[in-house]
Amino acid sequence: MKTNIGITEKNTKQSVTILEVLLANEMLLYVKTRKAHWNITGESFMELHKLFQLQYTELEASVDEIAERIGKLGHKTIGTMSEFLKLATLKEHSAKDYSTKEVLKELLKDHETVVVELRESLELYAEKNNDLGTVDFLTGLIQQHETTAWILRRYLN
Repeated sequence: MKTNIGITEKNTKQSVTILEVLLANEMLLYVKTRKAHWNITGESFMELHKLFQLQYTELEASVDEIAERIGKLGHKTIGTMSEFLKLATLKEHSAKDYSTKEVLKELLKDHETVVVELRESLELYAEKNNDLGTVDFLTGLIQQHETTAWILRRYLN
């Protein structure tokens, strides 16, 4: 059955296209944070191990919420790793050994990138697509990523 929520099909498709990139980035960031959780070593091992667990748990929830938002807009959600990697603007980190500082810097950069991309898409959602539900949802996601970035940044100062 066709979704009738006051947004044109063209505008809904634009919203979904941007949400798919966000979903891909969140999924990649989830995997990278999981990898950090598994491989962290050093003086702050337990503290960072627990921090990364908290962060990947938050990312897992946001992945699900983004996928559900796509469904609420009447579209099917992507779900394969190849689709995620094709659409993501973030990059994988394939090095097997990298320092705690490098891990923190990379995750910080990724969270900040997501914030910037979300801010850039808010105007489209609000003013052009009349998709206020997605605007509200993304505003909360921006706050979540800003908080995570702030926490990671504190480890690097």
